[in-house]
Amino acid sequence: MSVLTLVIILAAAAIGGLWIASLVTRDYSWVDRAWSILPVLYVGAFAVAARLRDVRLDLMAILVTAWGVRLTYNFARKGGYRGVEDYRWGVLRERMSARQFQLFNFFFIAFYQNVLLLLISLPALDVYQHRQRALTPADAMLAALFVLCLVLETVADNQQWRFQQEKYRQIELGRAPTVRFCQSGLFRYSRHPNYFFEIAQWWVVYLFGAIASDSFFHLTLSGPVLLTLLFVGSTRFTEEISLSRYPEYATYQASTSAVVPWIRRAASDRPVITAERVND
Repeated sequence: MSVLTLVIILAAAAIGGLWIASLVTRDYSWVDRAWSILPVLYVGAFAVAARLRDVRLDLMAILVTAWGVRLTYNFARKGGYRGVEDYRWGVLRERMSARQFQLFNFFFIAFYQNVLLLLISLPALDVYQHRQRALTPADAMLAALFVLCLVLETVADNQQWRFQQEKYRQIELGRAPTVRFCQSGLFRYSRHPNYFFEIAQWWVVYLFGAIASDSFFHLTLSGPVLLTLLFVGSTRFTEEISLSRYPEYATYQASTSAVVPWIRRAASDRPVITAERVND
């Protein structure tokens, strides 16, 4: 059995298994729980198939494993492995009929997202097919860029985590938080900096395959492209929910880049946006 066949079988098993789990438990975040694990397995399978003797593949496997460890930790501390479901699925269930949501569950949550996890991992196939090609300075630059994005995504997640912890601490004390969503740190320059650095890491993975194959135009390009489109759609939906909860979020949108970190627009000179100022 070829390693590609093995990886496809694993992806098919993930689609079926996670879909069945969602039906049995009526919990639709099973793919979220597997998100940080499956790409590590896929990329690792190619590295093992090369007997851990291809330096570029081994480097990719190490980087993707580091990505998986960081994401797993961040997901776990938010309760993702204790049955906490993505709040967006609850919103969608209210907007769809039961039949519509079950179709969405199979075709988007279980099928499409699992296919996407496979696609973003397939640059490892390009490297596997061109194994034993020597590393280049470009590979070193890509590895450094991946690590930088990983560190900055960790920083963004920690800033969001600390903000949320303090916010809910204030609520438990019976106080209304004056600032209801994070606007400081990296969130001063992007409304979703963690999204940006997440996407960037998978573009780096794609570039490893492009360098190994001496081609920037092949099927594995579909992975980072579709991932980018997924995050664009996710950003719009998430911000629609945020606006419904926090009217002051519109001011934040007007002053701050959506995903790509950038200098804040003129509205950045205003005081920090708070719930009290909206209600005045």
